[in-house]
Amino acid sequence: MFDAGAFVQALRHPDAPLPQNLRVRPGADATLRFAVYRNNVMAGLIDALGRNFSATRSIVGDEFFQAMADVFVRGSLPRSCLMHRYGEEFPQFLEAFEPVADMPYLADVARLERARTRAFHAADVDVRDPSGLTGFSPDRLADLRMRLHPSCEILSSEHPTVTIWRMNAGESEPASIDPWEGESALVHRRDDAVCVLCLAPGEAAFMLALQAGGNLQLAAAQGSEASPVFSIEQALATLFHARVITAYLHEDDAHD
Repeated sequence: MFDAGAFVQALRHPDAPLPQNLRVRPGADATLRFAVYRNNVMAGLIDALGRNFSATRSIVGDEFFQAMADVFVRGSLPRSCLMHRYGEEFPQFLEAFEPVADMPYLADVARLERARTRAFHAADVDVRDPSGLTGFSPDRLADLRMRLHPSCEILSSEHPTVTIWRMNAGESEPASIDPWEGESALVHRRDDAVCVLCLAPGEAAFMLALQAGGNLQLAAAQGSEASPVFSIEQALATLFHARVITAYLHEDDAHD
C-alpha cells in the first residue's frame, strides 16, 4: 500500500527511510533513483520560489536565496499544482528566519511580491469612471460606498517597502533611502499590467475601510484617524487615477 506521508517525509529529508513499494527498472538502485527524483523536485520548487519572489532574491543574492529557499521548501511543499501560488507562507517564514533578522523589511517586500502575483491572477471586472458620481446628490455622498476591483490589495509597512521593491525589481535605480520611513501601497491590475502605487498618509486606512464595505464618511474618518494630513480629495483622486472602482453603491439605490 502506498504511504503518502512516508513519501513526503522521504522527499523532505534525505536521511528518511526510502518509501515502500517503489518501482524502478531491473538492476537500478532504488535509493539512488529516488535521490535523483528528490533533488529534481527540490530544485524545481526552489526555482519556482525564486521566480515568485524575484525582488526578495535580488536583495539577498542568488546564493543566499538558494540556501534559504532550500530550508523553506523542505518545510512547505506545494498544496496546489499551480506554481504561481507557491510561497504563500514565505513572508511569515522570513519573519522567523534568524539569518535575515537584520533585514526586518524583507518579509514586507515578499508580501508585496505575493500581492502582485495575486493581483495578476485576480478576476476581470469592469471598472467605473468618476462620472458615476453624478448620480448622487451632495447630501447622499457621505453614505456612498465604493466597490474596489478584486485585484486590489492595500499593504502598510514600517519600512520603505515600495521603494526597496522598486530598486530590486528594476523599477528604479538603487540609491540610499533617506529618510527611512514606512510606506503603504495599493497593488492592483490595470488591463494586463500589475501596478504598485505608493499611498499618501491615511490613504491606506481610507481604502481598507472602503474595501470592508464602509461608506465615504466612515472611510474618511478612518483616514483622518490614521493621519492628521489625510486628504479625502487626494485619496479619491488616487482611486480614480488607478481605475479600480467597480461600483458606486448606496443603501437605498445601487449603481452597478
